[in-house]
Amino acid sequence: MAESELSVRSCRELWTILLGRSALREPAQIEAELNRHWDRLHQGLSYYKPSTSAAKLKDNKDVAQPLKDFGLRISKLLGLDEQQSVQILQFYLQEGYRGTRDSLKVVLKDERQSQALLLKITDYYYEERMCLLRCVLLLLTYFQDERHPYNTEYSNCVNKLEKDLVSVYQKQFETLFRAEAPTWETRGNLMSERQVSRWFLQCLREQSLLLEIIFLYFAYFEMNPSDLLGLTKLFKEQGFGQRQTNRHLVDKSMDGLVDRIGYLSSLILIEGIDIDFLHKCALGDCTEEHQFSKVPDVTKEMDQLLLTFGDIPHQAPVLLAWVLLRHTLRPDESSPLIRKIGNTALQLGVFQYLSAMLKGLGISGNNCTASTAKMCIYGLLSFVITSFEEESLQCSQLIDAATEVLSAPSLAEMFWEMKPNMGMGMILDSAVGMFPHKIGPLLQLLTALLSNKATVKKVYNFLDKMSFYTQVYKHKPNDIISTDDETLWRRQTPKLLYPLGTGQTNLWMPQGVLGQVMIGGDQGYVVRWDHSYSAWALFTCEVEMLLHVVSTADVLAQCARVKPILDLVHKIISTDWTVSDCLLPLTSRIYMLLQRLTSVINPPVDVIASCVNCLSVLAARMPGKVWASLHHTGFLPFASNPLTTMAQCVSAEGMKAGNYGNLLVQIEQPRGEYAVTISFLRLITTLVKGQLGSTQNKGLIPCVLLVLKEMLPTYHKWRYNTYGVRERIGCLILELIHAILNLSPEGEDQSSTPTLQSLCIYSLANTEAGQAVVNIMGIGVDTIDVVLAAQPSSCGSEGPGQILIQTVKLAFSITNNVIRLKPPSDAMSPLEQALTQHSGHGNNLIVVLAKYIYHKHDPALPRLAIQLLKRLATVAPMSVYACLGSDAAAIRDAFLTRLQSKTEDMRIKVMILEFLTVAVETQPGLIELFLNLEVKDGSEGSKEFLLSEWSCLHVVLDLIDSKQQGKYWCPPLLHRAALAFLLALWQDRRDSAISVLRSKEKFWENLTTPLFGTLTPPSDTTEPCVLETCAFVMKIIGLEIYYVVSGSLEQSLKDGLQKFSNARRYDYWSQYVKSLVCQVAELEDEGIHYFTETLMLISAWRMLLILSTSHSDVMHLTDESTKVKLFMDVLDGTKAALTKPTSIPCLRLGSMMATLLLILLNQWRSVVAAAPDILSPLSLILESILQADQQMMEKTKAKIFSALISVLQIQGLNGGDISQLPQLLLYVCETVKDEALALIDSTAHMRETTESTEDEDSMETDSPRGPQKDQRDGVCVLALHLAKELCRTDEDGEHWVSVMKKIPVLSSVLSAVELSLRSKSSLYFTEAALHLLLTLARTPQGAAAVAGAGVIQTICLPLLSVYDVSLNGTSQSFSRKSQDSTCWPGVYRLCMSLMESLLKTLRYNFINEALDFVGVHQERILQCLNAVRTVQSLSCLDEADHTVGFLLQLSSFCKEWQFHLPKLLRDIQVNLCYLCQTCTYLLHSKKMLHHYLQAKNGEPAAPLPKMQRPPQAKEASSSAAAIGGEREEVEQKALLAVQCNLLKILSKTLATLQHFTPDCCQILLDQCMDLAEYRTLFVLSFTTPAFDPDVAPSFGTLLATINVALSMLSEMEKKKEPVSLSIVSLASSEEIQALKSLLMFTMENCFYVLISQAVRCLKDSSILPRDKQRLKQELSSELSTLLSSLSRHFRRGSPSSPATGLLPVTVSQTKPSTPGSKTSNEGQEPFIQLVQAFVRLVQR
Repeated sequence: MAESELSVRSCRELWTILLGRSALREPAQIEAELNRHWDRLHQGLSYYKPSTSAAKLKDNKDVAQPLKDFGLRISKLLGLDEQQSVQILQFYLQEGYRGTRDSLKVVLKDERQSQALLLKITDYYYEERMCLLRCVLLLLTYFQDERHPYNTEYSNCVNKLEKDLVSVYQKQFETLFRAEAPTWETRGNLMSERQVSRWFLQCLREQSLLLEIIFLYFAYFEMNPSDLLGLTKLFKEQGFGQRQTNRHLVDKSMDGLVDRIGYLSSLILIEGIDIDFLHKCALGDCTEEHQFSKVPDVTKEMDQLLLTFGDIPHQAPVLLAWVLLRHTLRPDESSPLIRKIGNTALQLGVFQYLSAMLKGLGISGNNCTASTAKMCIYGLLSFVITSFEEESLQCSQLIDAATEVLSAPSLAEMFWEMKPNMGMGMILDSAVGMFPHKIGPLLQLLTALLSNKATVKKVYNFLDKMSFYTQVYKHKPNDIISTDDETLWRRQTPKLLYPLGTGQTNLWMPQGVLGQVMIGGDQGYVVRWDHSYSAWALFTCEVEMLLHVVSTADVLAQCARVKPILDLVHKIISTDWTVSDCLLPLTSRIYMLLQRLTSVINPPVDVIASCVNCLSVLAARMPGKVWASLHHTGFLPFASNPLTTMAQCVSAEGMKAGNYGNLLVQIEQPRGEYAVTISFLRLITTLVKGQLGSTQNKGLIPCVLLVLKEMLPTYHKWRYNTYGVRERIGCLILELIHAILNLSPEGEDQSSTPTLQSLCIYSLANTEAGQAVVNIMGIGVDTIDVVLAAQPSSCGSEGPGQILIQTVKLAFSITNNVIRLKPPSDAMSPLEQALTQHSGHGNNLIVVLAKYIYHKHDPALPRLAIQLLKRLATVAPMSVYACLGSDAAAIRDAFLTRLQSKTEDMRIKVMILEFLTVAVETQPGLIELFLNLEVKDGSEGSKEFLLSEWSCLHVVLDLIDSKQQGKYWCPPLLHRAALAFLLALWQDRRDSAISVLRSKEKFWENLTTPLFGTLTPPSDTTEPCVLETCAFVMKIIGLEIYYVVSGSLEQSLKDGLQKFSNARRYDYWSQYVKSLVCQVAELEDEGIHYFTETLMLISAWRMLLILSTSHSDVMHLTDESTKVKLFMDVLDGTKAALTKPTSIPCLRLGSMMATLLLILLNQWRSVVAAAPDILSPLSLILESILQADQQMMEKTKAKIFSALISVLQIQGLNGGDISQLPQLLLYVCETVKDEALALIDSTAHMRETTESTEDEDSMETDSPRGPQKDQRDGVCVLALHLAKELCRTDEDGEHWVSVMKKIPVLSSVLSAVELSLRSKSSLYFTEAALHLLLTLARTPQGAAAVAGAGVIQTICLPLLSVYDVSLNGTSQSFSRKSQDSTCWPGVYRLCMSLMESLLKTLRYNFINEALDFVGVHQERILQCLNAVRTVQSLSCLDEADHTVGFLLQLSSFCKEWQFHLPKLLRDIQVNLCYLCQTCTYLLHSKKMLHHYLQAKNGEPAAPLPKMQRPPQAKEASSSAAAIGGEREEVEQKALLAVQCNLLKILSKTLATLQHFTPDCCQILLDQCMDLAEYRTLFVLSFTTPAFDPDVAPSFGTLLATINVALSMLSEMEKKKEPVSLSIVSLASSEEIQALKSLLMFTMENCFYVLISQAVRCLKDSSILPRDKQRLKQELSSELSTLLSSLSRHFRRGSPSSPATGLLPVTVSQTKPSTPGSKTSNEGQEPFIQLVQAFVRLVQR
């Protein structure tokens, strides 16, 4: 791929590593790097050798020829060694080149392009030299700083470098300033004037850095006097930077560098004189110990040398230091010399120079150099003040210099520890002496002396106890007495010191105070009164005075006095907030000051800025109070009308700019100075961050709007006097917007009126403000590099380049947040259009964002750019790949180079992988570019893919390699990001990439490695990303198993799964996941800090377990004991999460676990059956969730109910353990009652608010309780089903009876059912409720309770509304739906079953209700019996089955029926006979039935003659044979199902008819029987049954029924015949056995009815003897034939009728045994004997 990591590091890379910005962050790694590159650091710039000969390079076989040739051109241009030139070229290609390797070949061949490349490499080489020096500077800066993490490593390296570092670097400095400028003759045509100027700028920057290194070195190590002499000569020769060999090349832009060289030269010499040690020697009276006292020759030579100084300001401090040295060591012999040199120093303005120098170093230097310089000057000034009279020094300039020096925090602390009359303390005394006449000097000094909380207390107390009050008088006042010599005055009267009104704060000087006259005479008097007072009171008076004179001519003079006070207050409260209460008299007056000062004609901008700065600090602690006071000053922008709509806000209608807005436009913009604007932006940002309430935040809207409308779009066009202010203002504006967008929702009132956040989002998305942010992002990496290159070499964190980078980063973050928070809309906002628009010149924003990858200085910049790209790739409808255009490949290479680099900052790598992960789904073109797969020429038709050199998969495979884990370049976060990318490939089914990955050796082994590790317990987890890592692996494996056929899985994956099972990892992970859930449950109050990772792992584990239920063989999860363990862990986890569910995380986990529990319950039934008690924990869970918030618990509750139902179905009550039952019943019944009542409310509300519509569920969401939806898996429905299961389990009914007494379940359920039936709504609920009632009705107690609760009133009449009775008696109203789907006809069927069950259980107690029911629904009942002939759908047959079942029970009560409903009874008897005929016909003619079924399923159904067999059936079978036998099998199964249903209906119909015909025994034996009581049911005819309603049912029908039954029985016996294959092969042995029993039962009943009806006819006198004779003959012959067939069957061992109990319970429960069939040991003999007896009777 990219060139392998070069064996040598570039200097830039080394610098990044030493700064700690790379992946190498361990001290040992830093030490190794320093040891490796120690020699290079020691050599400094000498490391780069001059050009020698090209021979060595030619011999180097490792370098390609084109690179060698180009290396020679570089060598010529730079004058650099050929091999180093090639190395620089390689470094550049690795780090700075912005093309692809292919484009490089073209560039090298093209003259013009190669010249441009040469110039870029020149710049790169210059930067390399600078980075080398920066590394050394970094070591010297921090090697003695114990707070620095690499202090020890730096220190060791400096100790190694120490010996001759300075001599080496000094030589390099000499070489540089003496070097002749290159020309085109020496360096070739490319060395133009511009390049020479660039070379010279580099030369100055290197000189500056070398001097900085030498200065820092001598700050720590001693300098020899001879070295000082040498350096002094050297600097004199160079003119302290001003006499450069090439000074003709110096232009204006280089002045700063030249000055810096001068400053550093001066400081090095002062450091060499060693003033601190000199001072110590002087104090200890041991001056002979100083090194200069031992070398008089050197001293004399220095004297002579320094006498020649005086023409350059940089020489002044050196002269001053030398004066101190000479004055201290030999004052007697050198006084004229001292005076001369001292005067020269003062003439050069030494103190003014020192101030300028320290300011200059502070602005552009690294902090260490500046603070070391201050330390050096501190020593110089302290000694100067101690040694010389104050009058002889320039006092005011000295105070300025002292202020600069003391601003170093460490010096401020040192100052307060000193004796007050020593050194710098004397300057403070001097300033106090002029206070308060001159207020500035003292306050400047004290402001500088504030460095920490301890110094704040000292400064406060110092000012609180002032003992002198200095005043200046032009004339001697009248109210004093003076001594004769006028040196002492005394006050005769007390005096107010400020001309303020009564009642205002003032200072009072009492009578008798003495004053020392310091200066007296005609010019005036300076008097120092010996008066004690607090300066803080004086400051308050000064502020009052300013308020007093604000509109007079004295205002400017008074402002000059108040500004230092405000600056001091600002510094104090910034440093120590606790003092703010004491300063209240001052801070409370700031608001009035601000109001007054901003409204004058020419406002004092600097004082206003100081006021606002103070308020910013106050606002950080008490934003509400500051806002309330500030609101009334008129300073801030405000709205004159209340803000109600976004449009009104954005248009700025009714908004005023306030005094600040006027100030900006009228004063600051014309002047180009923006102190108030900077303060204003900081203040507003502080107020926003203070999370004010919604009212105050609305008050800030005008301020923010001013920024968004008037400042952000135009600030870059304003006039600026100072470089860097524009960048600072841009940065502050974006910081404000960033703070608003990061406001938490609590701080924002989410009402209809605009909030700060919504205003910001709208403005940025739709107005010029957004375009301004886009323009900032579009600055681009090149501009930033130029700005960084232009700033001084060792610039700190506050240079213009850093501020620009910060601004761009903020713009990224803001745009990202705006897109994230913007309300969704169909139209694209202008911001989104600006972000994604394609422009013809290839400079669209996407390219600019992508090119930030080339930025190397701040790793956060490319990271945030990629984050924004990631967001855009997700939300914007565009192709990133298309936007990149021709740069795509080069940008891809840059991304991958950074991703590959082992030293690259880890967070950038993670962000690149996250971007690619998103791109897999949303950016197909881009991901193909990064995957970069090559198609291999394989066999025709099959594509094989290979990884090409530049593919991201190389890196990803490296990152998941198990051998790389734990190394510094592959931390857990990066490993996680790589796996997230792989998961995205699997989820998006990128088959080309997946196929390549699968085939890689050890891919599956490496991938699954994390699953075999042992994780730290959840309570100690420090790396939550490891959880995600494991989750991703599980998901990838799951997807692979799911999508790939088990036979095609890679062998290595199968081995891995086998190993996973063998290593008992299922147990491990199950236990771990359980412990994770328990941990979340335990920490629910604090919340778990890695909840998302936990959720992801549990979700992945859940997916794996669910997969294992269907792919157990592949996943090797077949061991029952393991399954039980896994199941119980899931149960325990669910219990842990749901038994104290108060937090949302617990609920989410509980819900997930409950789903998994439910799936496992249904899939692992055998495991559950073997598991220990499951009901107890589930009962506990149910108890807990019923007490929690019901709104949140709805779905979870439903899952637990489902689980309980499953457990009851699988385990029952675990061998009769009934301890859980009462409690469970109680919970469930309570829920059922509540849900039923809620449903009643909901349905009633729905009926009130809407007219009854076709779609019964459409408006149910309007219920007052909230949406009470009727769903199959709703809580209410499941609770009813659970109640049903519990009632079924509680066989004797003792528990539920007691529960139902406590809770009115039945009444509430029946009320809800009645309402649902009337409104034809809540179908699922109604069905479930009926199932419950049906279960209850099976026991006597239950049936009595249901009947007693008024079930007939609930169901009987309301049930009419669920079906339509067609007028003409057709069967269109019968559903053709499958009988499984829930529907209203199904509800009707259930009601029928319920009636049947209640009647069967309660018998005579329920007969009246049953007759009411049959009377009300007679039309439907009769239609249903008729419908079987025309509709053979399973649902219709099912209804007929239920109806006949009910009629069977009712037929036991013929007399009551006859009495109440005689006509209906007759109709039903007739219809039952016709039904018997229909069923017999359909069972007899299988082909006809098949044809009917096909016709009903939508296939052509022409009316066919009976004899003609349907040709369609043949065609269908032949076509099915062509396609395959599947369809035929489906049809056969459907046919078999219909036949079974018809047989059931037939058997029940005959059993019912048996009750309507005389009892066999009675009619045969009882001669006096009343025949009129029984009607003749069948006509005297023996034709086969017809499918025609006009043909009445006859004896032929009954004989045909027996024949059909017999033939079906014999069909089942013939196992070899192909036709019979359908029944035998399609049904199980139990089903066949049941079918046989049913056929026997049908035959028995049929014989019984036949015999009874025949005897009835024979005894009937109304029938002609001829007909009776015919009846006898026909029956004799038919029955004889049937008997012989039956005998054959019984000999073969045919099944007995269900009377012997062989039929399954469900059938035998509904079919009473026939009185005619007697159970005996001879099997069916009595039944045959009965028929034989009848035959004999007939034959007589």
